Amino acid sequence: MGSKNLAGISLIVMAAGFVFCLFLPENVWTFLLIGGFEAGLVGGLADWFAVTALFRHPLGIPIPHTSLLLKNKNRIVDSLVSAMETQLLNKESIIRQLHKLNLIHSAARMLTGVMARKRTRQQVLDFVAEAIAKLPLEKAVEPAREAAASYVRGMDAAGMADRGLTKVLNDGYEIRLFDYALGEAKKWVQRPETKDTMGAMALEQLSSAKVGGFTGFAFQAFAGMVNEDKLGSMIQSMLNSSIDSLLDPYGEQRLSILREVRVKLFEAAGDQEKLEYVRGQILEILQEESTAIFIRENLEKLREFALEKTAEERARGGRIVFRLYAAVLRNAAAEPERIAAWEEKARSRIVQLAEDNHYRIGQLVRDNVERMDDEQLVEMLEEKIGKDLQWIRVNGAVCGFLVGIILSIIQLF
Repeated sequence: MGSKNLAGISLIVMAAGFVFCLFLPENVWTFLLIGGFEAGLVGGLADWFAVTALFRHPLGIPIPHTSLLLKNKNRIVDSLVSAMETQLLNKESIIRQLHKLNLIHSAARMLTGVMARKRTRQQVLDFVAEAIAKLPLEKAVEPAREAAASYVRGMDAAGMADRGLTKVLNDGYEIRLFDYALGEAKKWVQRPETKDTMGAMALEQLSSAKVGGFTGFAFQAFAGMVNEDKLGSMIQSMLNSSIDSLLDPYGEQRLSILREVRVKLFEAAGDQEKLEYVRGQILEILQEESTAIFIRENLEKLREFALEKTAEERARGGRIVFRLYAAVLRNAAAEPERIAAWEEKARSRIVQLAEDNHYRIGQLVRDNVERMDDEQLVEMLEEKIGKDLQWIRVNGAVCGFLVGIILSIIQLF
């Protein structure tokens, strides 16, 4: 049973009891009951009037000093706002509590718990994959080309060439390249078709050569004694022998060629004109349409590779996400001074926001109250405090009944 119904029932009981006792035979008990019910009825009606007068006009009659809440709506709102701003949620208490916060450590603990969940890690990877798939790579071609061109224009060509040459010579790359070229040449020379080709070319040159005198006679005689196969074998054998001598690490010809190669490399590294020519050629290549196509194709390959690796990692539970997160935490923990500085900056920022926007608390309360019409405001107040006020009516009726009996006893004496 609701308190509002109980209050009404208590008032009805007092009224019914009073009327009923009027028809009872006159005696002491009837006198006491009439006094009790009469006082209870008066107390219940008085409290009903008082409670009702808080919210509206009793019985709709505009009696002075009734409907107090609506008449004093602005004063009540002002008092409520003032109480919240100066007492309940005053600026100093908010700032004092904010200064006690340990924002970064609390956020890290919360985030660690979240990242420990497999589903969360997979969602992070899903988000990453979606972002990668939506990257507008066509818009990245020109910036990539411009970045490369800017780097080429600004680089120290002489310094880079010197460092590169030093690296090449220290690691013996010129020797490796020389040996690789000789090895490929030897493979080519040893092919049967190479022997045939060289034999045919040599025989053709011998046949067409014009040499006079005794030397020409001897030359023609030699040409008549050999064929393509013999000439090819002779040339193949000579080339193999020459290549083998060049592959000898201590061969004089090999060392002489390598010295000449190094001299040419040093000359090229110090030739500013050639370096600028190379720079210009690179810049021209970067501006070609084929370069843009090359960049776009490789960006697409990079995207496919990233999506593939992301999918593989997701299937494994996304542990790489937690490892990366843990690595960030470890790096941050290694610099407590920086963490303290970040903490102070974050706390100061929040405190500043609280100071700048504290007035909005009261403004929010005022706006919410002003958006409600009178009926809504009364309904809200009755819903929040009306139940307790109805008990005032019940208590008024009961206390009035008891006081009435006590007064009747006093009258008897």
